[in-house]
Amino acid sequence: MAHFARLDENNVVTEVITVSDDDIRDPFTRLEDEIIGIAFCKKIKGGNWKQTSYNNNMRVRYAGIGYSYNAALDAFIPPQPFPSWTLDNETADWVSPLGDPPTLTDSEVEADSRYRWDEEAYQADNTTGWVLETPEVSE
Repeated sequence: MAHFARLDENNVVTEVITVSDDDIRDPFTRLEDEIIGIAFCKKIKGGNWKQTSYNNNMRVRYAGIGYSYNAALDAFIPPQPFPSWTLDNETADWVSPLGDPPTLTDSEVEADSRYRWDEEAYQADNTTGWVLETPEVSE
């Protein structure tokens, strides 16, 4: 099965559909062809389409509704998670202005702690943003 993402006028994904491999095969070579798949999607639903891969074999990641297609990177980009985060053009991923979260200590891992981004904390003091959270242990 092949998957195709419908893009709106701003290249934002509005729909993802599954298409039979038979509907995207070249009749002469019997190889799958994105152009044939796009033509098939346009015929049945109209609109602008790009193929996406459930296995992330193309365009960096599987397209989701609300993702955008970045033609320069030939990648589907998830929505920006926080206003301060920027797009890394090498990885097509959003990155925090402070980089990756701090490394958890062994005891933090044992306590099932995680870092989460706190945009308000970052906006108040741009040297902070990663907040350590540890679940409460119920007895």
